[in-house]
This record gives sequence, C-alpha cells and structure tokens, in this order.
Amino acid sequence: MAGSPAPNLVNLEAVSKGFGTRTLLDSVSLGVGRGERVGVVGRNGDGKSTLLQLLARREEPDSGRITQNRDLRFGYLGQSDDLDPEHTVLHAVLGDVETYTWAADPRTRSVMEHLLGGVDHQALVGTLSGGERRRASLARLLLTEVDLLILDEPTNHLDIEAVSWLAEHVVDRASALVVVTHDRWFLDAVCTNTWEVQGGSVTSYDGGYAAYVLAKAERARTAQVTEAKRQNLLKKELAWLRRGAPARTSKPKFRIDAANALIENEPPPRDKLALSQLATARLGKDVFDAEDVSLSFGERLMLNHVTFRLGPADRIGLLGPNGAGKTTFLKVLTGQLTPDRGRVKQGKTVRVANLSQNLEEIDDTATVLQHITEIRRTAALAGRGGELTSSQLLERFGFTGDKLTTRISDLSGGERRRLQLLRILLDEPNVLILDEPTNDLDVETLTVLEDFLDSWPGVVVTVTHDRYFLERVSDMVYAIMGDGQVRHLPRGVDQYLDELENPVVRRTTSNSSTSEASTSNGSASDISAASASEAESPVVDAAAARAAKKELNRIERQLAKLAETEAKLHDQLAASASDYERLAELDAELRKLADERGELETAWFDAAERAE
Repeated sequence: MAGSPAPNLVNLEAVSKGFGTRTLLDSVSLGVGRGERVGVVGRNGDGKSTLLQLLARREEPDSGRITQNRDLRFGYLGQSDDLDPEHTVLHAVLGDVETYTWAADPRTRSVMEHLLGGVDHQALVGTLSGGERRRASLARLLLTEVDLLILDEPTNHLDIEAVSWLAEHVVDRASALVVVTHDRWFLDAVCTNTWEVQGGSVTSYDGGYAAYVLAKAERARTAQVTEAKRQNLLKKELAWLRRGAPARTSKPKFRIDAANALIENEPPPRDKLALSQLATARLGKDVFDAEDVSLSFGERLMLNHVTFRLGPADRIGLLGPNGAGKTTFLKVLTGQLTPDRGRVKQGKTVRVANLSQNLEEIDDTATVLQHITEIRRTAALAGRGGELTSSQLLERFGFTGDKLTTRISDLSGGERRRLQLLRILLDEPNVLILDEPTNDLDVETLTVLEDFLDSWPGVVVTVTHDRYFLERVSDMVYAIMGDGQVRHLPRGVDQYLDELENPVVRRTTSNSSTSEASTSNGSASDISAASASEAESPVVDAAAARAAKKELNRIERQLAKLAETEAKLHDQLAASASDYERLAELDAELRKLADERGELETAWFDAAERAE
C-alpha cells in the first residue's frame, strides 16, 4: 500500500536471553529500520553486547524469535577479530586489490589513512598490537557494502581525530547502524535513536545522548521518581549539556522550554570560587611551576623551552597525537623525569595520584568491601558536608548487594577499573592525573565520576580520547603536537581538530607565541598574553562565534517573553470558560504564538551550531 512504512531490516519479537541463572534480556521486542542509527547504552554486564550478538545472529535467543529482511547484508564488529595472523595488513583489509586501484578511490583512501595511517601495510597481522588489529578489523568492515552495521565499541583505540572522522563516515553512509560505545560525544553526533538496556528490558528514546538525558529526566519527573540522587545526576548533566555546550543540544531537536523548566534552578556543575578556596587551603598557591624546560630523547626534542604553571584549582585537558609527548610532559611536571635544562618547582603540600591505563596488582582473594575497608573506612568529601563510609562510597561507584562480598578475582575488567579509581580517591590526593580514565567504564559510572569531580577540591589533569569526558571535567584544553610546545587552545577540541587538518595555522601560532600557560598569579585559569595571541586565530571564526552567541541570547530573551505571554493567555482562557467568542480569539492567539515559538526554536538551533 502506498505510503505504508518500510519494514524493519531486523526485528526481535519477545526475545529472552540469559546465561546461567541470570536473565540479561527478558521478552524484548524492537526493530532497526532502514537508515536508522541506534546507540545502545547501559551498565557493563547488563546485556548490551549480547543484544548486538543477537541482532548479528551470532547468538540465538532462549525464547522469542528474530526475523530479518531477505538478503540482508550486515557487518559486525565484535570485541575480538578473526583476522589471519599470517596475512599482511593490506591483504587482511582489502584482499587482493592492487594498491593503485584502492588508492584512486577516495572512500577507501580515507578509511586507510584515518584508521591505518600509522601502520605498516606490509606488516603481518600477527605482529600488530591489539589496538592496531582492532583498527584493521574496523577498516575492513567499513569498506564492505552492507545494509546494517553492528559495532561493539568501535571507538576503542581511536584518538579524538579518528573518532571525529568515524562519526562523519557513518553518518554519510546509507546503511543503518547499531552501536555500543561509552563515547557520549560519538553517540550524540551520530545517533538518531538511543536504546537503554537495563534490568532485562530495552527502552527506546528518540535522538542521541543529549535527547536521551533530557527524556530520561522528564520521565523521572513525570513519574515522580523517588530516587532523588539518580535524578539529580541526570539534571546536573542536562544543565551542563544545555549551558556548557549549546551545540550539543542543537542536534536532537528537543523543546527549549522543556529543557529550561528542568534546569531552571539547577546551579552550574561546579562552584569554581568555592572549589578554588578549598583547593588553595589544601594546596597553597603553588602546585607545579615549570620554567624554560627542555628535554630530548636522543635526537628527538620532546620539550622545547616550555614555561607552564598549574594552579591549585586548575582543571585541564591535555590533547595530542600518540607519541607527541603528553606522558613525557606529565612525568617532567610531576618530577618523574628530570629535564635537560630549566627547572620545575612543585608545591610542598602536593600529593599526586595517577589513574593509569594499566591496572595495578590487587589481592584477588579479598572481597570488594574488605579491600576498600582496609584502605580507609571513611573519606572526607569537601563540598558535600561531611564524610562517606566505605560502603556508601562503594555504592556510589556501583558496588551494591552481592557485589560487596564478591572476590576481586571474580570482577569484570570494568569493575576492577572502577575499584582502582575508588582506591585512588580514598587516598585523598590533591592532584589527580587521569590517563585514559574512561577505558572500561560504562556511561553511568562515568557520570558518577564526573559528579564526584564536580565537588573535588584539587587539580585535575585529564588525558583522554573521550571528547565528552574531557570537555565535561576540564575548564581549559592544552595540546602537545610533537613540536616541543605546550599550547593553550581557547576553542578546545574543535581548535585541536582544525589545527590537525591545517598544520600551517599551527606552525604560525606556535612560532608567534611561547608555551606560557598563565599570568603572574601562577594559575592556568588565567590565559597569558601568549595564549591570547593564539585565540586570535582564525579571527573570522571567533567573530562569527561571538555574533552567534549574541544571537542566542537575543532569541532566548524572546522565548522567555513569549512564554510569559502564553501563560497570561492560558489564564485568560480559564477565566473565559463560558465566553465562546473570546475563547476562539484566545485560541487563535495561542496558535500564532506557537508558530512564532517554532520559528524561534529553529533559529536558536541554527545559532547554536554556529556558536560551537
């Protein structure tokens, strides 16, 4: 029949699936339509990967049925690969295609450059690292013509540039997509729908991650949910999405007035003044002070006359290509490496804790509660009005019920990562270095960590390829691009990506400024004249962004006035219940205002994208 909706590519009908005594999916019914891009979120172990395996027909349901279009072509990226270790990388990805053939195809060339640009194409697959094999598997899949892509954690082992490229690539494809990822920026940039896997069920939300957060908060409010702590986390994150990064909210077209109603009384995520006062009390005025520091490894110059100051309440994100020198810089700053020249001064009260990519050895025979209690029974949390017991802290980080008495040897990789993070926080450091902290952490745990850091009075230095997390917990972004400099990026990740694409701009700004990170107050929270000179490039983009922000403010004032007018009209409607002629007039006015509001909202979204 003309006009009838196209059938789904694949359907799950009352599907249940469990392992042992645990049911992961309980009578789940859902489908993936042609062209849909679905992001799957949920806590580790709740069944996200199992859902993908069912969709890809790698697993069969215990009950219910799975149907799909005839001749459906789908590609599946699992958590392990089936590449032949004896094949070269080029053969594993492209088969017997000649180099001159694939190099002439723009799409193939783009995939190879962005995913395997730093890999020897003639190397054997068996000699690759785990991350390189992962990227080779993803490249092979993306070069296959399919109707449905099913990807389990495709952003693992990708840097920010590659994640940005992958988002553009999958949006430009005609194929549908179902993706599990903890990268919330990717979910927001790519997905048209979000599935939340929780408690055996799958709940569907329209839009990407920002729309999912809003809808979840709205449902919680409508249902008068009593889990105040959980709802406050959602509202706090929504407030950041709405205020801190307006361009995010421009992708899912949710209503501005609904968002404003939810966050009307929600304060900014961090009280910077209070945290600064607390941090100064704990740390004093000096944290790290590097002056004219240089360091070389052989003939390679890692740091070149770098001057950098880190103050007691600074929260910075550190970006740079792999091997550019981020870890080296942090080791020099924290005294683990001695520079060839210059000096590094560290405050007397500084206590550094490092959440590294490698899991430390833990006594596997102890239970979770025993292990944490042995370290510290209570922890003082500045800004929260008291102390939390070890059990309360464990609960905040997802260890409840039977998990408290579970032996550490029986924890998943993600759970061990969470436990490692909690151990570090219990030692109450005042400088926290997070080196890829989002690895193996689910979205809910990341939200809890972000909330914890919002009231944590100390220095936070974050090195991560997770753009959402970096923007969420950092106030400033710096980059090490491999030229020996440490440079402030006023526009953050967007500026970093622009300069990767246009190295001429980077060289120009680098040569015209030093790596001075702060002014005479010794804090990176104030940008020096050198950093300010970088902010002027490109001038046109900055001017356009400022104009767009002014337009945003103007539109928001208009929307506020319009809302007041609508409220008055509704009051008049109630007062004119028996005057049918007046009711008709009021109804006409309300319809006109609704049209005007729709136009203003569209204009707001356009301005928000230009202001990014």
